[in-house]
Amino acid sequence: MDQKKLANWLKVMIAGVAICCIVICAVVLPMIGATLMQEYEGEFDHAFWPCLIFLWVCFIPVFAALVIAWMIAGNIGKGKAFSMENAKLFKLISMLAAADAAFFFIGNCVLLCLRMNHPGYVILSLVVVFIGIAIAVCAAALSHYVAKAAQMQDENDLTI
Repeated sequence: MDQKKLANWLKVMIAGVAICCIVICAVVLPMIGATLMQEYEGEFDHAFWPCLIFLWVCFIPVFAALVIAWMIAGNIGKGKAFSMENAKLFKLISMLAAADAAFFFIGNCVLLCLRMNHPGYVILSLVVVFIGIAIAVCAAALSHYVAKAAQMQDENDLTI
């Protein structure tokens, strides 16, 4: 598979993830919230909109990371897979993922303290936090290795 095809497949995957995230934000989260409001019969009615807005805000870094991933795929298509620019972009994705995971965890704890969240959801949110931290670590490792590969490629280009 050549670089153009790989870049196109990456862009298709990124677009698919973006569509899934939009469906989650626009359909799934409000539907789950409405179901929970009916199930708990007024116990958490005051928390529906603040919690929904909190979850929507948590998706902002996800969409930012998808835009950055699109830029990386574009660089791959141009033959600049191992460049310092891609290393910096991977580092930015790493920072976004770590910050979003921390924000999500702290926000869930604050909502729990305000009695707007169920303790079970806070425990369940630890899975999401773990996934966010795993993405941050993987993106940081990719940043490191892409930077090393870019440096080796620069040295190789200077050798006759």
